[in-house]
Amino acid sequence: MTAPSAYATEQPARAEIDALTGAAVLDFGTNWCGHCNGAAPKVNEALAAHPAVRHIKVEDGSGRPLGRSFGVKLWPTLVFLRDGREVARVVRPTSVQTVADALAQLAGTGAE
Repeated sequence: MTAPSAYATEQPARAEIDALTGAAVLDFGTNWCGHCNGAAPKVNEALAAHPAVRHIKVEDGSGRPLGRSFGVKLWPTLVFLRDGREVARVVRPTSVQTVADALAQLAGTGAE
């Protein structure tokens, strides 16, 4: 699956996320965030090895309920989900390996 290029301003409802089937990564951040822009190539590289994992980039910030429901405090925060349940989390990844390790945890919870 091709990685989305920008953080979407339209947010899915928490109920939609909880109802997801299979593997997904929620990527919370903003398009203007330096940490997010710096992490994006590393995240995309790690995800390239897992094309079946859905990558959902969600714009976060004040008044954004989805990020609050996941307790997001710093950007980017990646929440790794299997069938709508969190199995791993990475905050401000600085290496491809950090994201790959979380993806390995995700893969260990079921088939991709």
